[in-house]
Amino acid sequence: MNIDLAINHGSKILKNKLISNSILDSEILMAKAINKDRSFVLINSNNLLTKNDLNRFYNLIQQRALGNPVAYLTNKKFFWNSEFFVSNDTLIPRPDTELIIENVLKLTKQKNNMNILDIGVGSGCILLSILKERVNFYGTGIDISNKCLNISKLNAIKLKVSSKLKLYKTDVDKFNLGKYDLIVSNPPYIKRSKLKYLDKDVAEFEPRLALDGGLDGLSEIRKVIKKSSELIKKNGKFILEIGFDQKNKVINLLKREGFYINSTSKDLASNDRCIVSTKI
Repeated sequence: MNIDLAINHGSKILKNKLISNSILDSEILMAKAINKDRSFVLINSNNLLTKNDLNRFYNLIQQRALGNPVAYLTNKKFFWNSEFFVSNDTLIPRPDTELIIENVLKLTKQKNNMNILDIGVGSGCILLSILKERVNFYGTGIDISNKCLNISKLNAIKLKVSSKLKLYKTDVDKFNLGKYDLIVSNPPYIKRSKLKYLDKDVAEFEPRLALDGGLDGLSEIRKVIKKSSELIKKNGKFILEIGFDQKNKVINLLKREGFYINSTSKDLASNDRCIVSTKI
């Protein structure tokens, strides 16, 4: 069987399981199966596949049909300007989270030697993207998951920013090291009762630790805001990702901890997704 026929067959299997991007997913999984990139697959669609390649491909298709996200099957996700290594120990980077990067770059055009803290660093996609864009910035990432920290380390080496990065395994409550010019965070913010209603790809495969925001969706956000108010320098900027319906509650929490609200940004679906504030 050639590449083109296999991709079409794979995409039919996915379509029958109501996977929305069935053709694209099938192409990406074929590239993974034959250890090439997607452009090779598209240009060489008449190439014949070996039995091993075909078996590998159908194995990936079956896993995708069960809901396993493409990013976990390929261990790759593109975010901002770089490709990140991801595993099912880390949240998959979302395009909406790029709002944090956009806001940081806007605010730091004229800045040098800034010290940044990322609370809940995960795969490192936020912090490392900033460090790659801003040569003279230094970053600290904290996470309660050792596996996340190891993946952040791998991605930092890949992006050639590891010399500007420090990583610590700690709960945000217990972290007291340093004072920061800028703090960023994409904490878990989904209400516990809503977790089971998320898309199957998310609910069954992404780490619950990175999604579960407690009973009201704000338990981790509260901790992050409180600790940020202690760790941030006066006039320092704090950029936080939030759930689509949390803006007013989070603004009140920020004001209570001495933050002035600069702006809020909407995501690709026009939901409130990011708040920029300043410590006063």
